[in-house]
Amino acid sequence: MCRSLANHGYAVNLVVADGKGDETREGVNIIDAGASKDRFDRIRNAPGRIFARAVALNADLYHLHDPELIPIGLKLKKLGKRVVFDSHEDVPLQMLGKPYLNRPMRWGIAQALRVYEVWACKQFDGVIAATPFIRDKFLKINSNTLDINNFPLLDELANTSDWDLKANEVVYVGGISKIRGIEEVILAMDFTQGVRLNLAGQFIEKALEEQVKNHEAWSKVNELGFLNRQQVNEVLAKSRAGLVTLQPVINYIDALPVKMFEYMSAGIPIIASNFPLWREIVEGNQCGLCVDPLEPKAIGEAIQFLIDHPAEAEKMGKNGRQAVEQKYNWSIEEDKLLKLYKELSE
Repeated sequence: MCRSLANHGYAVNLVVADGKGDETREGVNIIDAGASKDRFDRIRNAPGRIFARAVALNADLYHLHDPELIPIGLKLKKLGKRVVFDSHEDVPLQMLGKPYLNRPMRWGIAQALRVYEVWACKQFDGVIAATPFIRDKFLKINSNTLDINNFPLLDELANTSDWDLKANEVVYVGGISKIRGIEEVILAMDFTQGVRLNLAGQFIEKALEEQVKNHEAWSKVNELGFLNRQQVNEVLAKSRAGLVTLQPVINYIDALPVKMFEYMSAGIPIIASNFPLWREIVEGNQCGLCVDPLEPKAIGEAIQFLIDHPAEAEKMGKNGRQAVEQKYNWSIEEDKLLKLYKELSE
């Protein structure tokens, strides 16, 4: 978003709180409000530091990307500023899935968050939603709501590698955690023959990392760690399928994971969780297979099918790339963003 706006003549300042200092990259001024000492400091003090840096900029329009910054948005509105809230997920709904809270507490907090969210977002000049599902929720709150999806840049991951030269490998790219289905993916390799898994990303949970590395199936894993975008492109180019088998938690079922569309952009078939929305995308575009993400055998059989049927796999990959070129790409979403900013700047 920042780069798109900067490329179209906007003066863009990105206020962060990471302790890495101020800098300018690709036409975007990055303003650092300072890193937090711990989670408590982040919750209690970081918003205040961010507000101070934001006010000092005296911008015409403020675009908030975190629900804990909603109070900042309300303060900016009192100062006569135009404010847009960007909702990446349904936070009240997400609260209902927190396992460390008992059910009455989850319900009470979720209801309080929902009431506050409705009251606050009615006052903003616009709401951007990361998915159509979230858009439909906010349209009932603020009529100036639209979805801007995190779809890939058309040319970033495109490749023309010869399918016959690809390795018998599949790939997972992203953060590695239990709810993102990593254990089932590792166990799925027990149900494959002559296949390796390219695992690109960092483990979020140390205990989980130790656990999965003790599985016998770990011997079929190429652990790649964190990769930059060029390295991700290289791994996708040599892999025969991409895995996005996230578990059926509340906030994933109606989400649109960017890695799904990155696999499609790279021209490789997807093996995805069989959520209704994902099934509609994957099967509707004939670009992969949907499986029960909690069943390692089903995941393994899908992997083996795509390895054993290269012609079908290549066709699925081409279908996915075509779908990205036609509808799941950033240039389409960028136009929506620029239109909103133009309207709010007039």
